[in-house]
Amino acid sequence: MGQTRKQHGAAFKAKVALEAIKEIKTLNEIAATYGVHRVQICKWKKQLLESVPSLFKRENKGEAEWIKERDNLYRQIGEVTVERDWLKKKLQGLG
Repeated sequence: MGQTRKQHGAAFKAKVALEAIKEIKTLNEIAATYGVHRVQICKWKKQLLESVPSLFKRENKGEAEWIKERDNLYRQIGEVTVERDWLKKKLQGLG
C-alpha cells in the first residue's frame, strides 16, 4: 500500500511561504525544518506573491454603493431645504 499525501492547512502554507520570502534561511533549510519538499515551498511562495496585490485592491462595488448612498443623502438634504424655505415664507406671511 502506498503512502498517503500530507495535507497542509492554509496557515501552515502561509507560514512556510513567508519564511521563504524573508530569505533568512535557504530553501533546503526550510524544507528540512518543516518536512516539505523545496519545490512545494517555491510553489507556495509564488502563490503568495501573486495573491498579495489583490489584498490592497479597492472594491469597486463598495465604492459604487457609497456613491449611490451619498447622492441619495444629498437629494434628501435638497428636499428638506426646499421644504424649510417654503415653510419660512408661509410663516412670514402669517405674522
